Amino acid sequence: MLPKFSRLEKLIGEDNLQSLSNKSVLVLGVGGVGGYVVEALARSGVGKLILVDYDLIDVTNINRQIIALDSTIGKLKVDVFEERIKDINPNCTVVKIKSLINEDNFQSLFREKVDFFVDACDAMIVKKMVISECLKKNIPFISSMGTGNKLDPSKLQIVDIRKTINDPIAKNLRKYVKDKKINKKVIVCSSSEVPLKMSDKVVGSCSFVPASAGLLIAGYVVRYFCK
Repeated sequence: MLPKFSRLEKLIGEDNLQSLSNKSVLVLGVGGVGGYVVEALARSGVGKLILVDYDLIDVTNINRQIIALDSTIGKLKVDVFEERIKDINPNCTVVKIKSLINEDNFQSLFREKVDFFVDACDAMIVKKMVISECLKKNIPFISSMGTGNKLDPSKLQIVDIRKTINDPIAKNLRKYVKDKKINKKVIVCSSSEVPLKMSDKVVGSCSFVPASAGLLIAGYVVRYFCK
């Protein structure tokens, strides 16, 4: 195995490291949370990363997104990430889906073989479709809940959706899971911190809560593969 992953190999063993190099992970949304998922998975030797995002890097992303720099403003997020991943691990295959995912094109996400699905998007309808489709296809998945208007990363945890509190996105999804009579586990990364109230409708964000959520999710994915 490549020397750059030798320290990880000490933790998980050669067989698990080899297993990671054969896995394909789809990350839907590569912003504040998803970007750190991609970063950590690339540095863990995952063999194939499918990046789904249509957005350009904006100056307002600089406070929390790992690829957002003055030099990358205006560039497609997936393009910048592809270059970064190749600089970390040239052996990693990068597939880019430069689309705004909705009900009409959702099935395009499953054209590639996916061993694990990470939902880090903002669209509620898409999150619901991810839950239903992944359960239907028996694809392991995890969904990121809200990290905006929160300041305490220690309140983040990975739990079943039914155990979430103080998270407006999770509340909406709990109702969906109940209404659809979904009995299987729906694993999410959620914060129990009560969101701060803003004086307007603009969501506040910081550098450390979304990043912590992304790293927690990446750790969950790696541990899942290292059974």
